[in-house]
Amino acid sequence: MNTSPPRTPGELQSRILSEYDGLSKRLKQIARFAIDHPNDMALDTTAVVAKRAGVQPSAVIRFAKAFGFSGFSDMQRVYQVRLAESASSYSERIRRLRAQKHDHGAEPTVHDMLREFCEVNTVSLEHLPEGVPAQRLEAATARLASARTIHLCGLRRSFPVVAYLAYALGRIDCAANLLDGVGGMLAQQAGHLGPEDALLAVTFHPYAPETADLVSRAAERGCPTIVITDTPLSPVASHAEICFDIHDAELYTFRSLTASMCLAQALAVGVGLRLERDLCGH
Repeated sequence: MNTSPPRTPGELQSRILSEYDGLSKRLKQIARFAIDHPNDMALDTTAVVAKRAGVQPSAVIRFAKAFGFSGFSDMQRVYQVRLAESASSYSERIRRLRAQKHDHGAEPTVHDMLREFCEVNTVSLEHLPEGVPAQRLEAATARLASARTIHLCGLRRSFPVVAYLAYALGRIDCAANLLDGVGGMLAQQAGHLGPEDALLAVTFHPYAPETADLVSRAAERGCPTIVITDTPLSPVASHAEICFDIHDAELYTFRSLTASMCLAQALAVGVGLRLERDLCGH
């Protein structure tokens, strides 16, 4: 393991991802929190980070030292560089929104909650293009457009995303196969996955094990896989040819699908445009 500390936010994230498998259970918990909440790593105290990551404060200090830092404050300075580079960051703006909420003890009305959900989803959508590199989006639409059949898998909370994709791709006469697992038939539905196809899988924490198993099986069969998930440490990310890690809004412990649905819509339209160009010979 490299003992010199990374000095840029990009270097730090790359180190955490590359050394993740070698970390202890507790340090892996902190790593997942750090990848998902970099702005909170920049702003919160050791005690707060430890509480949110579900570990003792001493584990947070060990985590920093594992990457060559003298302590958590030393590591935090690297995260603060990232925060300074994007002053209106997602977490910071959500923090401000929550600070503006009604006084403690006041019961929010349904309309209050509607307004707050709209606000946090607006922030999430504004930051979506920053987290989706143009080249990755082009590569994904090219892969999907060239597939014999696009297999779509997303269970539980993720199901609306793939259900929409099945509908949208069907509207442009694209061969789409929705793997809904009805009757426990997911394995049979996915029985024809092959190198000429593409699998688009969607899963978010706590991650449906059936989706993770399917992504792994697709990789074994040489089927190109695109995943929409919430972190590069997701169990499906390592098997994917193309991975989109999307941060949907969360409020009152309810997670939205607004950003994920917006990405799905862009992918569907992008596939349609590419097929039309290919048909016209451009």
